[in-house]
Order: sequence, then C-alpha cells, then structure tokens
Amino acid sequence: RIPIVKKLKIASMLAALLLALVGPVVPVQAEGETPPQKARNMELVGRIGGQTTAVAVQGHYAYLDEGAGLTVLDISDPTNPVVLGKTPPLPGMVYDVAVEGGLAYVADGYGGLHIIDVSDPANPTEAGSYDTPAKTNGVAVAGGLAYLADGLGGLRIIDVSDPAHPTEAGSYNTLGWTYGVAVADGLAYMAAGIGGLHIIDVSDPANPTEVGSYDTLGEANSVAVAGSLVYVAAKDSGLRIIDVSDPANPAEVGSYDTPGNAYGVAVAGGLAYLANGDLRVVDVSDPAHPAEVGFYDSPGWAESVAVESGLAYLADWSGLRVVDVSDPVHLAEVGAYDTPGYVWNVAVAGDLAYVAAGVNGLHIIDVSDPAHPAEAGSYGTPGAPMGVAMAGGLAYVADDAGGLRIIDVNDPANPTEVGSYDTPGWAESVAVAGSLAYVADGAGGLRIIDVSNPVHPAEVGSYDTPGWAESVAVASGLAYVADHTGGLRIIDVSDPAHPTEVDSYATPGFPQGVAVAGNLAYVADDIDGLRIIDVSDPAHPAEVGSYDTSDTPGNAYGVAVAGGLAYVVDGIGGLRIIDVSDPAHPAEAGAYDIPGFPLGVAVDGDMVYVAAGDAGMYILRTQSLDLDALQKESRGYLECLHQTAYDGFYGSPSLPLPAYDTGAASDLLDTLTGETSPP
Repeated sequence: RIPIVKKLKIASMLAALLLALVGPVVPVQAEGETPPQKARNMELVGRIGGQTTAVAVQGHYAYLDEGAGLTVLDISDPTNPVVLGKTPPLPGMVYDVAVEGGLAYVADGYGGLHIIDVSDPANPTEAGSYDTPAKTNGVAVAGGLAYLADGLGGLRIIDVSDPAHPTEAGSYNTLGWTYGVAVADGLAYMAAGIGGLHIIDVSDPANPTEVGSYDTLGEANSVAVAGSLVYVAAKDSGLRIIDVSDPANPAEVGSYDTPGNAYGVAVAGGLAYLANGDLRVVDVSDPAHPAEVGFYDSPGWAESVAVESGLAYLADWSGLRVVDVSDPVHLAEVGAYDTPGYVWNVAVAGDLAYVAAGVNGLHIIDVSDPAHPAEAGSYGTPGAPMGVAMAGGLAYVADDAGGLRIIDVNDPANPTEVGSYDTPGWAESVAVAGSLAYVADGAGGLRIIDVSNPVHPAEVGSYDTPGWAESVAVASGLAYVADHTGGLRIIDVSDPAHPTEVDSYATPGFPQGVAVAGNLAYVADDIDGLRIIDVSDPAHPAEVGSYDTSDTPGNAYGVAVAGGLAYVVDGIGGLRIIDVSDPAHPAEAGAYDIPGFPLGVAVDGDMVYVAAGDAGMYILRTQSLDLDALQKESRGYLECLHQTAYDGFYGSPSLPLPAYDTGAASDLLDTLTGETSPP
C-alpha cells in the first residue's frame, strides 16, 4: 500500500484537478492545518562549514561562499582573516559572487540570484532575489545589470537598479551548460562548458544577440577579460587565450595545458592566476607563448581565485587561502581561514561536535553556543574521514583508505593520534563497544579491532560481507551491517574472534546507514527511504514498516533513533523526523529542507546535528512534536480531500457526504491512487 503521507500528496494534486473540473468547492480549513513548508517542527540554530568554491575581494573584505551561505571576512591583516558576518542559509548552494558598491550578488545555484546588502559587513542581509529558470552558476555586474550564467538557462540579464525588486531585462539561450560570465564593453563572454566560449552583444539588454563563439576543446568553466584578450579556464584543456578584437571572429593566440583541471582564472599585470585544484601562475605577457612561473600546492582543492594588491585569495573547498604573489616565482601562504568543508558525518559528546570532513580531516567544533559554532581544533588524517565514534576522550575515525585512526581529543585544541590500524578495505563507518571497535570497511566487510590498548590496536576478527559495508551498529552481541547491495547483515560478534552471520534481510534498496533500538533495526535504504526491521528473532528478521523520506526519488543515507523518533537524512529530502512509536505505521513528525547533500545525523536531547555534505554542518532544534495534534491535522486534511473528491466524482456538491471516518477517506484515496477499483 502507498504510505498515507504520499497518498495525501497524490490526493492533493488530484483534488486540485477535480476543483478545476467542477468549479470551486471550498472546504472548511481544519483548525491547525498548515501548508507545506521548508521547516516543520524544526528550527535552525546554527551552521558551520560547507565547501568553499567562490571568492571575491573588495577593499579590506573578502566575500567567501561557505556551503549555502556567504561569509564576510576582514582581510585588512591578510595574515589573520577574521569572520565579520555570515548570511543565514540561502535556498541553494553558492557557486559565485560578485561585489559592487555595498552589495554582493550571489549565484545561488538552483536558488537563483540573491542580492546581499554588505554595507554593514558584520550583518549581511538579503536585499532582494530573483528566481532564474535553471541553475545559476556564475555572475557578473555592470551598469545596474547582473549577468548570470544560468546553466541550461543560458544568459539571464537581470535589472538590479532596484535591488529589492530585480526583474529580468533579457536572456539568450547559449549552446551548452553555462558556468561563468564576464562583461566588458557591451559584450558578455560566456563560459559554456562543452559549448566553449560564446560572445553575446548585450548593448541592448532586452535583445541580446550572439556575435561569435570559439570551441575551447575542454569544458569552458570560467572566463576573464583583459583588453582584447579573453582568458578561459577550460578544465582538462587548461588555459586558452582568445583574441576577441574582432568578436565575430575570435581566434586562439595561445594556450597552456595545466597538469590537472583549470576551474577558475584571474588576470592581473601580465599574469594569469589559475585555480587548478592548486594555484598556477602563468606569464601571459607574450600571449602566444604563455609559461608557468609559479606554483602553490593548496591543502584543499582550489576552484576560484581573486587577486588584489600582490595577494591571491583562493577558495579551496576547505576555506580561504591567502597567498603572497608579489614574487610570482616564489609563492607563499601568508594567511588562512579554515572551515570543515564537506561534512560526511558527525558525533557529539558534551559541548563538542566531532566532524568527519573527508579530505579536510577531523574537525572539532565547540557547540556550547549552538547558534555560533566555532572550530576548537582539527587533525589532518592520512586518508579522508567518513565516520567517527567517541569513547573515553578518544575519537575513533573511519578514515577511508587510511583505515582506523584513534585520536586523543582530551585537549581539543591539540588533538593527537595515539594509534591506528590499516584495514584492508575502505573504512566507511565505526562503532565502539567496550574495548572493541567495529569498522564497516567497504569491500573489506566488517573488521573487529581490539582497542583496549589504543596505542597498539589489533584486529581480532573479521567477516567478509557480500556487498559493500557502509555502516555498522552494535547491540547485545550482534553487529548490524548496512551492506549496500548485500542488504542488512546480522553478525553474531559475541565471540569476536569468530564472528558468524545469523541471517540477513534483503531490503528493496541499497542500505547506507543503520541504527538499532530495542528489537528494531532502522535502515536508511537509499532510494527506498526508511525500512524498519524486526530483529527480535535475529535468525528471522522481518520488515514491519517503511517510510518514503523524499518527495522525489531520494537517497536516505543516515539514521539515528531517539525517544520514539527516527531522524533520517535524505540527500534530496533533507532531514525527516519519523514517528516510529507504532513501527507498523511510521508517520512524519517533522522536517527541515537542507541544501547540499545530507549524509549523517547525530541527536543530543532536542538538538540535531546534520552532516550536510557540501553545505557543512547544520544544528537544528526540534520544536514541540504534539503527535495528537499532528494526527488531528491529518484527519482534518483528509476530511477536506474527502469532501472535494466526493463532490468531484459525483458532481453534486449538494449531495450529503457519507458519515466520515478515516477508513472511508483512506479507501476513497485508494480509489484515487489506483489501488482499488472505482465503485
């Protein structure tokens, strides 16, 4: 049967169709009924981190994207960038930023264009926004107009003369997916991916027309203009230098094939600065023969660069790097602002959150003031932390190819590694019980590590699961492994030297995460949402309930259970709180739509910590979850739908409605959704 919540969604669309067919039928709105919204019974308290992929500099300030928001930094002392202010989360992920006057223009991905008033850098506030038809990847501003590279939406020209009420002035559909844009002398230069470089005459913004184009061979990702030359960062084709003195006939005059992918480019003083994962400085004083003169190996992955007064500012996924380029041959980092970057998972102990931040290592976040989380310390592991568990002042880190790392975090400002164990696979997740660490090791299955002496951890047992061990939970001598294509595996670890499989359960999807409470295992089953498995008899596990966590085909990746509620993070559906007090009939009790790609979740009292992938870490608070009121709301909604659907089917609003009960309404919805034959 279709879950009741999905049934309600389908029925609401059908009811709207029926209303269009039979004319207005106005049911009485049930008391307490609320429309769909971004947050339900959840409130955002704070956030930190997120991938940093765009930077702009003006005067003493750097404007850095941080996941789904904009961070303003004081760089008057470039050796010590200081955060002045951050915007609240924007609807999408930030991909580019341009600053003019006291306004920052933010390319917010699927969130369109957002205009931020930064006249008070400590309190950046939204002045206006414009929802574009596609994905806003790049932005340039000139003469009261914002020029947007809008993915498949091509070039969008937005009149921002009144920033509170931006309006579209014109548009042009280019060939290819547009990533970047630069504007000079009435021409817009579009970096259009595999479509190369497109040159658009925007002298009449209401009627932009293409005047020329050039195939850059690689994917044109970013563009800069200096005089009659255009510099294109063309990913695997490196830097392409195009003469546009005759824009109808652009011609390549030189190129430089960087060892990697060129993502971003800035030009100043006869030098091109390429964000190439690292920083490459190329002498273009003779554009026909560009030559690399300097190199800086960024600790993260640099995708954007801005240059000002002998300094290069790099957005490198993990924060901001300030590099002295006054001597382009000998580059040196002089300052940095570090963030956790991409957050894979999180564990909480006391006032500290321990963040598994992939290639950015382990980050320790002070959450004593959850509205203002602050980094307390970090540790760079040799691999890429995917999961973390806490026990006795030690952080046990599943470090992907780096195996298991054991970090002493008693002094969070100075974490130190005390021991490690190189697992044979890729450590994805870890659980600790007593003196044993249980590692979900990807292709290596389940590994059981004795950590009674954390300085010398040793493997005592293992079990080769048939799939890819993604996650593990341990309870009452049993290890529950989310094994992707292998389903849920239940392993008896009462004798850790000889673990044996008790049984398994083939879920309809691909298990990514698992939590156990009482006699139930809760499985985050990727595209098939939450599955609730009765494991009271572990030799015969059986599904007792399920819940679809996303409005669209989603990706349920992580789950935590506390107080009769399952907290599920869905890469597309955000955070979903599911009432599992009746496991046979789980129902949504709360939700928060998070940009990025949420992967992990931890719960501490009424606080929920979400590892939101490229959006960083979100800290949310559960509001009052009055389940009786929620049930009343659902009944009221059903009544409205029942009346509307009945009137629509029988064509006589004057006919008496049969005595209402939930079963009758549900049966009618069965008919509407095709589960039973019409009467």
